[in-house]
Amino acid sequence: MTTTHSLEIEHLTLGYGDRTVIGDLDLSVSPGKITSIVGANACGKSTLLRSMSRLLKPQQGHVLLDGRDVHRLPAKALARVLGLLPQSPIAPEGITVSDLVGRGRHPHQGMFARWSHDDDVAVADALDLTQTAALADRAVDELSGGQRQRVWIAMALAQHTDLLLLDEPTTFLDVSHQVEVLDLLTDLNRGRGTTIVMVLHDLNLAARYSDHLIALADGHIHASGSPSEVLTEDCVRTVFGLDNRIIVDPTSGKPLMLPLGRHHVESSTQPVRGTAAICSTRASSQV
Repeated sequence: MTTTHSLEIEHLTLGYGDRTVIGDLDLSVSPGKITSIVGANACGKSTLLRSMSRLLKPQQGHVLLDGRDVHRLPAKALARVLGLLPQSPIAPEGITVSDLVGRGRHPHQGMFARWSHDDDVAVADALDLTQTAALADRAVDELSGGQRQRVWIAMALAQHTDLLLLDEPTTFLDVSHQVEVLDLLTDLNRGRGTTIVMVLHDLNLAARYSDHLIALADGHIHASGSPSEVLTEDCVRTVFGLDNRIIVDPTSGKPLMLPLGRHHVESSTQPVRGTAAICSTRASSQV
């Protein structure tokens, strides 16, 4: 179970050349929970995730897995515990879906790379969970963007790690498949206890599906906590420069952000009255 693993960041500074992207950041990932990192473009979300998976070496500080610096762990040992789905993965030309998903099993194979029954089961389960089994014999480069994204998620699932990092896992997906993927990750979290850390652009989906939110601004943590603690009007205004209203999501009970624009300022008080009505309805239904 993931609760036996810890992932912590201490005094982390990240950058590219002379440009600092993340500065002196401390973070402890909640084990066995779903954490979403949100923030404006170029605030350092993907950079932070890359460092957590040791794709990017810190300029200062450490990323610690179970108290050990990830850069000092053997590659296979790390890959058996921590998996990553990057933002724009590239598949080898001509590789089939089943072969790509099977690559997720490499960390679990021995020196002579013997394929086992457990590997077959893991790949089959990942294909079924992502509804890509019918694509198994297709070449990845023949698929649509949404199909490819689900195949990459299947590869990450086949890796069967206790910690899973995903950079924009809903990219290229229509709204129904976005919900399916996030439902799948929730099932994985609840069924296997997998700790999930993901970068999401959609604040409302992040709030609905996460136990913990981290809002980044200018390379620092502006707010961290439960969705109700982080997704506030002041936080959204500061982090995104966006006037907004926060109401209660009637289906999840989580905060729901309504963006305001120049053409909707006059009706900005309406969502607040909606919140009161929703809360009133819930209260009366519980009496």
